[in-house]
Amino acid sequence: MNTSLQVTISSRELFQKIIENCTLEQLNRIPDGFKNNIIWNIGHIVVTQQLLAYKLSGLAMMVTDEMVSKYQKGTIPQGTVSKDEVEAIKSLLFTTLTKTQEDLDNGLFQNYTEYTVSTANFTLRSVEDAMQFTNFHEGIHLGVILQIKKFV
Repeated sequence: MNTSLQVTISSRELFQKIIENCTLEQLNRIPDGFKNNIIWNIGHIVVTQQLLAYKLSGLAMMVTDEMVSKYQKGTIPQGTVSKDEVEAIKSLLFTTLTKTQEDLDNGLFQNYTEYTVSTANFTLRSVEDAMQFTNFHEGIHLGVILQIKKFV
């Protein structure tokens, strides 16, 4: 599991650099032909990791219900994200992973509700599966962001 989290941390460092190298306007802009923007994709990967690892394990998530309803699968950006919200998302990129490692080390993940992900038609059966899938999922969204960046 440590390797999975290390890969996720490396991925999150790329997302952090994207946030730091884009203006607020660029983060919020939805180019023609796209249904979301850079910051939605980054908020989405944070929320998805929390849903797959924590919610399906029956544990409290580090993201709010409001954040989940704004960035979960099937949502689209609703208005402009503020600088403060961007900073909150940026912070969650790493605090969520630090907490996940602590909770793994402390044996908190005891139960898991199986979930079949639509992206790959693959069934997650454990938090370990969830963390491995997280890396696949984040790679998809990194690709989307890189495409969006060409137009903003």
